[in-house]
Amino acid sequence: MSKISKKTAYITQAALIAAIYTVLTMIAAGFDLASGAIQVRFSEALTIMPFFTPAAIPGLTLGCLLSNILTGCALPDIIFGTLATLLGALGSYALRSNRFLCAIPPIVSNALIIPFVLTYAYHIPGGIPLFMLTVGIGELISCMGLGQLLLQALLPFRGRFFGPGSME
Repeated sequence: MSKISKKTAYITQAALIAAIYTVLTMIAAGFDLASGAIQVRFSEALTIMPFFTPAAIPGLTLGCLLSNILTGCALPDIIFGTLATLLGALGSYALRSNRFLCAIPPIVSNALIIPFVLTYAYHIPGGIPLFMLTVGIGELISCMGLGQLLLQALLPFRGRFFGPGSME
């Protein structure tokens, strides 16, 4: 594959992941599941995508940024929620050699960062330890539960659709 087509594939993959993440978050927001102390973003299932391609790192980050802006999140949530997604995506990419471990970094980054956003940006009563638990459980459902189902479903297509930079 030429250098230009590799770049095009990378940008296309990142853009598609960002778009799908944003749409899934908007659907979750329609059911009031995209934000708050208890959140299960369907889009977080996509956090396993760094297993397949490094393009998922900017894709997930941009998708989270757009989702947080479009759902009307507070500025600290836009900044630190996006940072949590970026850190999770980087960690997932670092652990891409193990399909089960690659789901752990987004769970941990969100469970550690988002409770502070909920407490200090939204002033939701409950406390940081409670939010670590609730956000962690929501992430566990999304990343480990739905994410592993998605990973299993995409595994047969790894070589065909996730060529440039993907794990071979």
